[in-house]
Amino acid sequence: MPDWRSATADDIPALFALITSAYRGESSKAGWTNEEALLGGQRTDPAMLGEMIDDPEQDVLVFEDAGQMIACVAVERRPDYGYVGMVTVRPDIQGGGWGARLLDSAEAVIWEDWSLSRARMTVIEQRPELIAWYVRKGYANTGETAPFPYGDERFGKPKRDDLRFVILEKQLA
Repeated sequence: MPDWRSATADDIPALFALITSAYRGESSKAGWTNEEALLGGQRTDPAMLGEMIDDPEQDVLVFEDAGQMIACVAVERRPDYGYVGMVTVRPDIQGGGWGARLLDSAEAVIWEDWSLSRARMTVIEQRPELIAWYVRKGYANTGETAPFPYGDERFGKPKRDDLRFVILEKQLA
């Protein structure tokens, strides 16, 4: 059974390729979590990944199987909660339970390592099927929203002008 480890700078090329394959472009269409209909351009870039890896308040958990990177999730320690983001599973193995494993691992870091009792995330509001999946995993819609970072192409090129994030939260204890 594959297990996770913290990403290092050496992982940046593979992380970038994995994240891009899951969220953007033709390869993302093999999975169900792609944002291709909503966003073009990049989902992240190597510089952003490097900043995350170097930040002591963040961790990028990498999952491998037979020497291949197959999934990752980012966690960030914030004052009152742990933020979960960049939940990524290689498109050809999505639907096989990896997303739940990623959430379990991220939540374990937040609760066990950081002693925080809440996990939060943002999800594009126009992704009801993804929001519903997170709700089934114990996350609740807080009713709060956050704006999409229009004009910052590091997060993609919007294909519509009504994007925003909903904020989901889960009590861990």
